[in-house]
Amino acid sequence: MAHSHTHSHDHPDLKGRKLLLSIGLNIIITIAQVIGGLISGSLSLLSDALHNFSDVLSLIVSYVADRYSKRAASFDKTFGYKRAEIIAAFVNASTLLIVAVYLIYEAAMRFMNPQEIESELVIWLALLGIVVNGLSVLLLKKDSKENMNMRSAYLHLLTDMSASVAVLIGGLLMKYFSWFWVDSALTVLIAVYLIFMGYDLLKSSFKILMLFTPDDIQLEKLREAISEAPEIKNVHHMHIWQLNEKETHLEAHIDFHEDITLSQFDTILDQVEERLYHDFGINHVNIQPEFKKDDAKDIVVQD
Repeated sequence: MAHSHTHSHDHPDLKGRKLLLSIGLNIIITIAQVIGGLISGSLSLLSDALHNFSDVLSLIVSYVADRYSKRAASFDKTFGYKRAEIIAAFVNASTLLIVAVYLIYEAAMRFMNPQEIESELVIWLALLGIVVNGLSVLLLKKDSKENMNMRSAYLHLLTDMSASVAVLIGGLLMKYFSWFWVDSALTVLIAVYLIFMGYDLLKSSFKILMLFTPDDIQLEKLREAISEAPEIKNVHHMHIWQLNEKETHLEAHIDFHEDITLSQFDTILDQVEERLYHDFGINHVNIQPEFKKDDAKDIVVQD
């Protein structure tokens, strides 16, 4: 058997501080929007506040997951907490969808019972939301490109900044044209946007948690690549999965034409590992060598 590992050179303390700062900023804007929404009677402002509150929760989840993911492996946790951030991404994506459904329900109720809204307060609080969330988005943008957990937090903040822009436009339309129905319409648009952004992240994190084969890896092509070595007769009983975003694992049985020595196997395995890493991005390989073993060689995938 053989194993290869990759090492990250990120700056975890800086990432954690960025999350903490974003949490503090979002607590401030959430409190301000709740008060402003109640005073003004704006549903879109309250919906933005609710989304901001979900941001606070998601950022806290992301921060805790970030801290846990750095804990070392142990005898009872041989992988450590490497999946903590994937779980956080899944939870955060789920909350995006739940909040979106609730907002659509509230907007429908408001359509049937429209109310006059204090648009001046809506405008100023929307501007505050754009500034605060915009700063948080800039803080997390770089880390979001390399980490699913940070991307989930980033998407929460990006959608909320977009929602604040929509609320600002609605506030201006209500102020100058008295189009109070715009408040409910914008709430629905915000909700649809949340669903659109959250679904893709939910699907990606779900696939990793369920140990599905990564989308960019075709198992048959990978099997053919391994089988190109002249010493290898058959590759079967394969499993490919992602532990997290940085680690892709493969385990398989390899049947050899001849009863090779252990040193010969190590040489062949080094070649296989190099091919798997460079062509398929697999950085953790576990191979079981076989010679005339009585098992089903035609079963490529088996439970």
